[in-house]
Amino acid sequence: METIRINTSKTDSVVLLQSLFIKAGYDIAADGAFGPMTETAVMDFQKKSKLVADGIVGQKTWRTLLSEEPENPAELKSRFLSESDLNSVAKDLGVELAVIKAVNEVESSGQGFSGDKPKILFEGHVFWRQLKKHDLDPNSYVDGNENILYSKWTREHYFGGAREHDRLEKAKKIHENAALESASWGLFQIMGYHWETLGYKSVKEFVRLMNKSEGEHIKAFGRFILANNLAKYLKSRDWANFAKRYNGPGYKTNKYDEKLERAYNKYK
Repeated sequence: METIRINTSKTDSVVLLQSLFIKAGYDIAADGAFGPMTETAVMDFQKKSKLVADGIVGQKTWRTLLSEEPENPAELKSRFLSESDLNSVAKDLGVELAVIKAVNEVESSGQGFSGDKPKILFEGHVFWRQLKKHDLDPNSYVDGNENILYSKWTREHYFGGAREHDRLEKAKKIHENAALESASWGLFQIMGYHWETLGYKSVKEFVRLMNKSEGEHIKAFGRFILANNLAKYLKSRDWANFAKRYNGPGYKTNKYDEKLERAYNKYK
């Protein structure tokens, strides 16, 4: 295994390390960047394991960490996005690999899993709407569920990280399918309610695949691009029109079109 330390960023080894620590109960971000919080977790683990607590993850630390992990680390690593996943989506969309790499860099959340669960964000205002679509009156369920069910968007109730799954589990007790449809999933944060237009048999099938790997996340993204007729903008590298339709009218403020062009030129 690769020796890594603070300021090592965006490598599979850092992502694997953070995934293992989150599963072990450490409250760190799965962002692919070996920063101070990850270093603190490493030193704490080393100290508890009677290793040299230097914050450097070398062979002894890797061996100790992986020997305590019941899951096969190769299986865990197989969840990560691969070059072949990117190539497959590029082929399906009929665009250059550099285009997909640029979109992945700019538009993805950087990490599709938080520990062993896919990254999600639960939207209570969407849950309100989806309950209606399933012929339930959301007003009947508000009492005691104020942090998962509300009629208008607010960020007030976001927990963030793996704790978003706690909100999802609470919502599933009211209506499972509506709850699954009300979260955004994975690398590209595709809303669950898109399952039908993206060609999945059910929202449960969509969620099952989102739990499988980041490769499935980018497949869902590819389906989203095709369903919304956005591939033509990627083929022509019309970054402004793609960003306008993918990110919304605020794309100019956030310079998404410029970021996409810079990333494309780097990968080209």
